Amino acid sequence: MEPVRTPAANYSMVSVAEAVETVLGATRPLPPQEFSYIDALGLTLAEDVLARDPIPAYRASIKDGYAVRAVDGPGIYPVAFEAFAGAEPETLPPGTVAYIGTGGPLPEGADAVVQIEDTLDQGADDRGQRLVKILMEVPGPGYDVRQIGSDVAQGEVILPAGHHLLPAEIGILAGSGAVTVKAYPRPRVAVLSTGDEVKDPAAVALGPGQVRDANRAMLMAAVSEAGALAQDLGIAGDTEEESTAAFRRALDGGADVMLITGGVSMGQRDYIKPLLEAQGTVHFGKVCMKPGKPLTFAEVPREGRAPLLVFGLPGNPVSGLVTFNLVVLPCLKRLQGWGDPGLRRVHARLSFDIKQDPARPEYHRAIGSWRRMAGGDKWELVAQSTGGQISSRLLSLRAANLLLEIPRRKGVLVAGTQVSALIIGDLGCMPVHESVDTTPGF
Repeated sequence: MEPVRTPAANYSMVSVAEAVETVLGATRPLPPQEFSYIDALGLTLAEDVLARDPIPAYRASIKDGYAVRAVDGPGIYPVAFEAFAGAEPETLPPGTVAYIGTGGPLPEGADAVVQIEDTLDQGADDRGQRLVKILMEVPGPGYDVRQIGSDVAQGEVILPAGHHLLPAEIGILAGSGAVTVKAYPRPRVAVLSTGDEVKDPAAVALGPGQVRDANRAMLMAAVSEAGALAQDLGIAGDTEEESTAAFRRALDGGADVMLITGGVSMGQRDYIKPLLEAQGTVHFGKVCMKPGKPLTFAEVPREGRAPLLVFGLPGNPVSGLVTFNLVVLPCLKRLQGWGDPGLRRVHARLSFDIKQDPARPEYHRAIGSWRRMAGGDKWELVAQSTGGQISSRLLSLRAANLLLEIPRRKGVLVAGTQVSALIIGDLGCMPVHESVDTTPGF
C-alpha cells in the first residue's frame, strides 16, 4: 500500500490486515547485540547457539544402583568403591561392582547399571568387605547409562536463530556454557498522552470535564509485557506547541517507537495527524475496525538510524489497547526478531448472542475458558462476553484473553456459533468452571 500525504480528514479507510501488513513492511529487526545469558530472558536469538561440549561429557548413570559388567550376570559381588557425580571415574576391578549415584561417572571397566531396587545388601564378610547381591540379568552393555553426547552432541545446534528465550532456554544456555549470546535488543517505546482534559492519575480532585490518564499507564504496562522498554513522555495539552515539544523529546531520547493517545480524530484541536504529516510520511489514518477507527501510523526519518515508527492511537482506553494488540504488538515483536509476530488465532464457541455491525468488523472483548460441551464428553474453548463494549468502558477489557472476530454484516450471531478469536491474554489464567478430566488411567 502506497504512503499517503493528505489532509487529516481525507484518509482512505484500510482494513486491519492492510494496516498490519503496512506496519510490518516498514519494520526491521533492531541490530543484534551480545547479551549475558542471565539478561537474555524474553529475547530472540539472532544466531544459532552451538554446544561447546557434549552433554553428558562422560558416561553417566541414569539411576542410583551399582555399576556392573553386563556379562557378569546375577550373583553376590564385593563393592569395590562408590562413584558419585563430580568425582573422577575409577577403574572397576574384575569380579566386583561399584555403588553409583544418579549422574555419577561410570567406572572404567563397567558398562551397565543395575538399579538399587534390583539388588540386596548382603552386609560385610569376615574381612569387612561390603557385599551386594545382583538379582537381575542385565539386558546388555549401556543399560541405564547415558552415553557421552547422548543428550547433546558437541557442535550441535541447541537453540536456532529466531528462537525465543524462556526459562528452559536460559537453563539450556547455562548448561551448555553459552554464557553470551547474540540476540535482538528490546525496543525503546516512548508513550505520550494528549488532551487538556487528561490529568495525572494522582490528581486528588478532577475539574469539570476532566479525566484521569488511564492510557499512559496501561500502554506502558503493555509495552513492558511485550518485552520492550517504556519511556514516559507525560501528558501534552491540546496545543501544537506542546505536541511538537513532546515529539522532539521522543526523537532526542532515542526511541524506536512512539505511541500517542488522543489527538488523532477529526476535531479542530486534534493536532497529531498534521504534525506527523509535517515531520514524515503518514501511511494510514483510518482503519475499518470497531473499536479503533482513527488509528494512525507514520514514519519519521532521522539521520544515522532507522525512522521513528509513530502510532497515533485513539483516546478512548479500550480503542487504545485493542489497536495496540492488533497493530503495535506485531511491530514490537518484529523489532525483537520474531519471524511470525502476529497474534495467535483460535476458534471459540459463543456463550451469548452478538448483534453484528453492518459498517465495520468488530473485535469483541471476551473471556475464553475450557468447558465441557453440552450433553457430551468433549471439551472446547467457550467465549463469554465482558459486557458492554462501548470503547470508553475499560472494564470491557478486564480479564479479557480473547478478541472475537465478528464480521461486518447485518444480523445476529447466536449463542453456540463458532467464531475465530485472537489471543490477547494468558490462557493459563483462564477461569476454571469445572475440573477437566485427566487422561484415562493417569
